[in-house]
Amino acid sequence: MSGAVVMDLDSVPARAVLQALPQPILVLDEARRIQFVNYAAEAFFGASLSVLTRQSLDDLIAFGSPIISLVETVVQRRAPMTEYRVRVGSSRFGDERIADVFASPISDTDGRVAVLIQERTMADKIDRQMVSRGAARSVTGLASMLAHEIKNPLSGIRGAAQLLEQSVPSDEVPLARLIREETDRIVGLIDRVEVFGDERPMEREPINIHIVLDRVKLLARNGVARGITFYEEYDPSLPPVFGNRDQLIQIFLNLIKNASEALERTQKPEIRITTAFRPGIRISVAGVAERISLPLEIVIEDNGPGVPPDILPFLFDPFVTTKTNGSGLGLALVAKIVGDHGGVIDCDSRPGRTRFRILLPVASGAFQTPADVEEGSPA
Repeated sequence: MSGAVVMDLDSVPARAVLQALPQPILVLDEARRIQFVNYAAEAFFGASLSVLTRQSLDDLIAFGSPIISLVETVVQRRAPMTEYRVRVGSSRFGDERIADVFASPISDTDGRVAVLIQERTMADKIDRQMVSRGAARSVTGLASMLAHEIKNPLSGIRGAAQLLEQSVPSDEVPLARLIREETDRIVGLIDRVEVFGDERPMEREPINIHIVLDRVKLLARNGVARGITFYEEYDPSLPPVFGNRDQLIQIFLNLIKNASEALERTQKPEIRITTAFRPGIRISVAGVAERISLPLEIVIEDNGPGVPPDILPFLFDPFVTTKTNGSGLGLALVAKIVGDHGGVIDCDSRPGRTRFRILLPVASGAFQTPADVEEGSPA
């Protein structure tokens, strides 16, 4: 049979190869009973090998899934097949996931099939983020060109408004003050847009991300997040990130501020901050030959009403906002700073749970625990 994968799964080397792969792999017999799964599949389905091998694919995957018919066809034809952008639903997790699914017979002698699942979610979100960055650059080019010409007349308007405040009758002072305050607001908006055009290299050093998160939490509890319950689930062995402390604080303070504003009408508002080491996420970056690993995961989660589904795909685009008086630049700036650090950010939201996940690279050569790296010390 042409194209079949011939592999002795009972051998130690074969199992070691499957365990080393970052994609979830399931091995099924002819009746679609699960015989083996690798570590990635255990993580994907949230269950151990011993639990999964007591089930069949039909028990694990939602009824009517094209994955089942794909496996049936592979068994009948004894030839590998692929389905792209399949919705993977399972009793083991709540949300459907989009994935490419590859199925292939293992040998000519039996009906066993190997199924590999390549989740599309992260790739699609990274693609959308790259589009958002392109949109941000377009806004930046226009803003940089106009900012100087706009600021000059605004300075004159503001100065005239200040003079009017001192000379007009008292009943007209509020109007003059309004002109000055609105002028200041427009200048502030231009300043925020100009930040996107700042391409100067930033100063970076190995940073303990937990020190940053503790500082952000302290600031938030005494300001925007007063009255909100915080929960932390930190991985104490997390290595340092190579970043800029002030900009990292800005990232997480902005995310917690957004979460706090979303929780204004929520009973028992909660914000959960988690950190973890997630090997396996690697991306290609223009100008860099090697793919960059992003193993540091930081998640900011709240139990608010969630992001409207029609806005979610464009959440990091400039001027996209759900707030009545929002400028729509906060999350676009967050995405820019994360990108400047070589990382990515994505958002998963539904009513009662919104998760912003940031993936960042580890400081080069720094794989000691956070306790070994003091703030600002070399790796």
